[in-house]
Amino acid sequence: MAKINFGGVMENVVTRSEFPLSKARKVLKNELIAVLGYGVQGPAQSLNMRDNGFNVIIGQNPKEKSYWNKAIRDGWKPGKTLFSLEEAASRGSIIQYLISDAGQMAFWPFLQKHLTKGKALYFSHGFSIVYKKQTKIIPPKDIDVILVAPKGSGTSVRANFLNGSGINSSFAIFQDATGKAMQRTLALGIAVGSGFLFPTTFEKEVYSDLTGERGALMGAIAGVFEAQYDLLRKHGHNPSEAFNETVEEFTQSLIRLVAQNGMDWMYANCSTTAQRGALDWLPKFKKAVKPVFEELYKKVKDGTETARTLKCNSASDYKEKLEKELSRMRNSEMWLTGAAVRSLRPENWKKKK
Repeated sequence: MAKINFGGVMENVVTRSEFPLSKARKVLKNELIAVLGYGVQGPAQSLNMRDNGFNVIIGQNPKEKSYWNKAIRDGWKPGKTLFSLEEAASRGSIIQYLISDAGQMAFWPFLQKHLTKGKALYFSHGFSIVYKKQTKIIPPKDIDVILVAPKGSGTSVRANFLNGSGINSSFAIFQDATGKAMQRTLALGIAVGSGFLFPTTFEKEVYSDLTGERGALMGAIAGVFEAQYDLLRKHGHNPSEAFNETVEEFTQSLIRLVAQNGMDWMYANCSTTAQRGALDWLPKFKKAVKPVFEELYKKVKDGTETARTLKCNSASDYKEKLEKELSRMRNSEMWLTGAAVRSLRPENWKKKK
């Protein structure tokens, strides 16, 4: 592992220099990796591993036609590399459990009999293990239980792999029954295309992940966008102006500068008026949202968010209700304006011509 200074705190990380792809192939050469679930993370991780030369099969419920057919379109062959969930689990020596959190709870009784001595059960989220009182997922003692959690959506995991950059991932060992759990975990982290790997625990991964998704990564940013857009519209700004000043400039300009060299560098490359205003208002916004984040983290840690997630996502009409919620967002004035703005980007205009 390499020691890296993160803001004055020294941390151990694993890069492709310390653990190259050739080493990962050697560690996993006799393993058959069964990826259960072809929804969000499953396609990206399995395709990256296949492209990297690992032995991979897919487990997917054939009744879920959209996912099953997607797997076929991606080159997985029924009866050869594409099987039912149970069949894939019975074949794999490493089982990547990548179906939804609610789905993991529902399928657990069927998976348990295939978790025979010496296998590895792999997660990309600590949810099912940490909240075991609710999920009832308690692995047998004679298998490895490990985690590699890419810090991005499946779409980003695949896109970053294809452009050669990789995506950062955390890793953790919950149970080392074989004595080779660490080597398996790091090899899998490299196999799925991680840029670098940093250590965590199942608990810390799920607490930070659930907080991030509900907070700055998705929930908070969408709420802030809506609040500013609505304010500008209330004061007479037209939709295109409100959207550009709220979303488009952020996604197409400013966030790219942050990604390139950090927030201070983005500030340094904006006007002095923008700098002054941002610096003055930053502490006000921080003070305003900090109590919300405190409440959020508490509810994540005590299981309140887990209970709500499992209840909602296990409902038979979950997908229909989700589509209604997403439709309200999609068809709101702000995001209809967003669709129009995106269509006017130069690259899309050229396509129309």
